[in-house]
Amino acid sequence: MTALPDLAATAKAIAAAEARIRPHIRETWLEPSPILAERIGAPVFAKLENLQQTGSFKARGALNKILAAPGDGRLVVTASTGNHGAGVAYALSRVGRRGIVFVPEGASEAKVAFIRRLGAQVETYGQDSIETELHVRRLAEAEGHLFVPPYNDPEVLAGQGTIARELLRQGPRIDNVFVSVGGGGLISGIAAGLKAERPDIRVFGCSAAASCVMARSVAAGRMLDLPSEPTLSDGTAGGVEGDTITFDYCRTLVDDWIEVEEDEIASALRLFLDGHRMLIEGAAAVAIAAALKQAAEVGLSGTSVIVCCGGNIGRNTLRQIL
Repeated sequence: MTALPDLAATAKAIAAAEARIRPHIRETWLEPSPILAERIGAPVFAKLENLQQTGSFKARGALNKILAAPGDGRLVVTASTGNHGAGVAYALSRVGRRGIVFVPEGASEAKVAFIRRLGAQVETYGQDSIETELHVRRLAEAEGHLFVPPYNDPEVLAGQGTIARELLRQGPRIDNVFVSVGGGGLISGIAAGLKAERPDIRVFGCSAAASCVMARSVAAGRMLDLPSEPTLSDGTAGGVEGDTITFDYCRTLVDDWIEVEEDEIASALRLFLDGHRMLIEGAAAVAIAAALKQAAEVGLSGTSVIVCCGGNIGRNTLRQIL
């Protein structure tokens, strides 16, 4: 039986997270998007988390987890395909703690290099993100390290949910929000934060068809162990832990799910680059492609926000898309 998330408690945790992390993060712009509004036929705003510290929303959850933990000097460990690792590395630099970021084989070279520049040690383990996560969780339990999960943690989820508080005070009355989904931490936090105050807002989960574990799991009513194919959306790719707390949030708070193909992701990224003259990564383009698909196939009314979750794209990937 699916548990119903406690929205009041989650909203309270999100408010506490915002107070905790505010000195260390940017309140990113909510920018009108004329080029997307023209295609969709209704107002569209882009929430520019690609301009966040480290170029991704992940700094929010990592900071909240680390700042909420006791300052006991434990080694901090995490698993990441790139952006979460950079968020943890940035958080460590802010609080003066030591940590190791474990990445799976095949992780974006640009993102791994960025983690190292931020001062964290990087180690490689496993073929898939879920394999890496399970290894690091076991290591933390065995050796007493502080594990900062990418998504399966209430403090990480609350940190990501601080985006919802910004949206509610920044913009016009919002009707639809499009969020890219990997492990579900971002959309869980945003959906909980929004619906605690505005349950009428429609939240769309957006996935690359090549790697859509959460969307397929929600459809099945249970977490599935599914393979992932290569995708431009490397930030959302890979398996998801079977016991993740984000499943109940995704199943009960996300109103609809949209899958997009690789050519749609590439086209959306090019369109945003032409219209906004700034870089986003494949995971952010997934949400844009999903909004365009929804508008074209079903129609989309009211004011929409597209969360541009990150901007850390490698030069080789960018050349491939352009």
